[in-house]
Amino acid sequence: MNSEFTIAVHCLIILASAPDQIWNSESLSGKVHTHPARVRKIMSLLRNNDLVATKEGLGGGYRLSCDPADCTLARIYRITSCSALKLNWCSDSKKCGQDQDMVGIQLVLDQAFSIGERMLENYLEQWTIDLLFKEMNKVMKNKKSSFLSEAYPAAAGSDRLINSYRIGGERG
Repeated sequence: MNSEFTIAVHCLIILASAPDQIWNSESLSGKVHTHPARVRKIMSLLRNNDLVATKEGLGGGYRLSCDPADCTLARIYRITSCSALKLNWCSDSKKCGQDQDMVGIQLVLDQAFSIGERMLENYLEQWTIDLLFKEMNKVMKNKKSSFLSEAYPAAAGSDRLINSYRIGGERG
């Protein structure tokens, strides 16, 4: 996962909090505390995937174009960070392909990371922008979160999901 994912989620929650407002990149960057150019790059990804709409010109900016209840973190992850767990560390691919130990290690790691990627996406599929926005409002009101235990029992049981995968690709 990378910071683009976090910034995208943050921006989408901001847009969901004021659905009738148009937010320019400077306003969003002030809320996210990152450079406006970086926000524009991420918002372009979201626009290209129909999560936000843009208005050009004076008074232009971004607004949410999707239903926040249907916008899952898994979808945002696939847009901004897909295959983040699949690492490529060999800078000399010609030599890497000839080294059998390297090939074997890379195959095993690819399998392990692919399983991890699927587990992460399945977990993120449970979360929507709407759920996060509602939880944020609760946290701001109560100054504490019931996030992982009371409100979303599926999240509290995530340790069971992790434990259900056994080394070697077998499920328990």
